[in-house]
Amino acid sequence: MDLPDYYRTIAAPATGEFKDRGSKFIAYAFPVSAAEEVAECLLQVKKEHPKARHHCYAYRLGLDQYNYRANDDGEPSGTAGRPILGQIDSHGVTNTLVVVVRYFGGTLLGASGLIQAYKLSAADALSQTETLEKPVEKHFTLCFDYALMSLVMQVIARPPFRITDQRFHETAEIDVALVLSAVEAAFIDLKATVAGVYPEEVPGLESIPGFDIVEKEGIVL
Repeated sequence: MDLPDYYRTIAAPATGEFKDRGSKFIAYAFPVSAAEEVAECLLQVKKEHPKARHHCYAYRLGLDQYNYRANDDGEPSGTAGRPILGQIDSHGVTNTLVVVVRYFGGTLLGASGLIQAYKLSAADALSQTETLEKPVEKHFTLCFDYALMSLVMQVIARPPFRITDQRFHETAEIDVALVLSAVEAAFIDLKATVAGVYPEEVPGLESIPGFDIVEKEGIVL
C-alpha cells in the first residue's frame, strides 16, 4: 500500500473520567511506539490501581491497519476494548494506548451501559491532549571519502534531508532521514551533485567512487 508522509499521534499522556450508577471509569491515554511500551504503561496503571476490578485497554501501532489490540479484561466480550479502540480510531491517531480502569459501584450497567462508559471515558482522555503530526521516514547511512564532504554537505544540510547522526573515522558516515515521498528526488539531487553530472544522467550511474548509500530496514515513525 502507499504510505503517507505523516501520521497523527497524541502529544502527551492524558487522563479522563466517567461515572455511572456508582461505577467509576478512569481512562489513561499514552503515546507509545512499541508493544514493550504498552506493557510498561499497563503495568504502571495496574500498580496505581491495584484494587480496581478491571483494567481494560486498546492500542494501535504504526501504519498497518492490523497492528492493534483490544482487551476486555473480564468485562463481557466487546463491551470495553472495542469501544476504546473505536475512540482511538475516531481521533485518527496511531501509536496510541488507552487504558480504562473500572471501580465497580454495585449496580450492573448492562452491555450498552458498559460500551457507553468505556467509549466516553476513553474519549475524555483523548480530548485532554493535543494531536501531533509526525513524519513517516526512511533512514539511510551515507558513507563517503572526506574529499567529497563539501559536496555531500551542500545537499544534505537542507531539507528534505534530516541529519540524525555523524561518525568520522577512516571515512565519513552520516545518518539521514527522509519522508517517503522525498526519497527518490532527494537522492537524484545528491548523486548528481557528488558525481558532477546532470540529474538526468543519474539513472545511468552504476556507482560513484568513494560514495555509497546504505538503506536501513523498515520505516521509522
